[in-house]
Amino acid sequence: MAKINAAITAVGKYVPDYVLTNQELETIVDTNDEWITTRTGIKERRILKDKDKPTSYLAIKAAEDLIQKKGLDPKEIDLVIVGTVTPDMNVASTAVFVATKIGAVNAFGYDLQAACSSFLYAMSTAAAYVESGRYKKVLIIGADKMSSIIDYKDRATCIIFGDGAGAALMEPNQEGLGLQDEYLRSDGVGREFLLMEAGGSLNPATHETIDNKQHFIRQEGRTVFKYAVSNMANAAVKILERNNLTNEDVDWLAAHQANKRIIEATANRIELNKEKVMMNIQNYGNTTSGTLPLLLADYEKQLKKGDNIVFAAFGGGFTWGAIYLKWAYNS
Repeated sequence: MAKINAAITAVGKYVPDYVLTNQELETIVDTNDEWITTRTGIKERRILKDKDKPTSYLAIKAAEDLIQKKGLDPKEIDLVIVGTVTPDMNVASTAVFVATKIGAVNAFGYDLQAACSSFLYAMSTAAAYVESGRYKKVLIIGADKMSSIIDYKDRATCIIFGDGAGAALMEPNQEGLGLQDEYLRSDGVGREFLLMEAGGSLNPATHETIDNKQHFIRQEGRTVFKYAVSNMANAAVKILERNNLTNEDVDWLAAHQANKRIIEATANRIELNKEKVMMNIQNYGNTTSGTLPLLLADYEKQLKKGDNIVFAAFGGGFTWGAIYLKWAYNS
């Protein structure tokens, strides 16, 4: 029997209609378009303004886009994994709710939380299920309503993050396509540099935590930037070396969209031409778990069967890594 690989066979996306521009942010905090663009590459981000629509709304919409494009019967889905740092609520899984709402009545589901590396980790997890032969169709979704945990008076974070979701279906492949290799890492030293201080068991919600704005995300930008640049680039180099790939062999770099300078540093480290670097940070900002699948959805029509894609991500915790995948279909 031919070896079973887990291949991405369909993608979908959803971003809210409301566009938060740099010019609008100029009226909210002490910043300007040139400052934001120069330092991050972000021009605008999408915001889900309706308070009654949580992260699951974004995830469901992205899943429905995939299902419609693929002509997929949701009853055939075996498993739904939702990568997110903004679940609808604690305890009750967002993925379980999403599976039910899209009609995946034969699937089980759970959430995966690895910050901006969530979708990368979800790809690895889904691939293991598929390659085991136990499950045939695993739906992975990266979705975050970052606006729900952002303090729009904090210039360090409000200029960076946006809302959005992307989805991918992973299925068995016996042509040698799909996920080839992965290099995943984590280090708890990062816990103090990028976090939401309250709301967990360490610091449950109180009037004091709310008054102190401890339920908003906080980061030490310079420290996170330094770790992200070195670790994302190192992971990309490692995955190339382990698979005897040169920059000429790589068709695309799909890097987490946190900062244009981090993406460019990763591409420069592996000496990759900018034409091979997927980039949509200018349109969405950092959608955390949503960035990688949104890249795939936006670039889907340019991807060809057999293309070598290197994924790289870095997130809070710290979490990071790289994945080497061969694209499995022509759009």
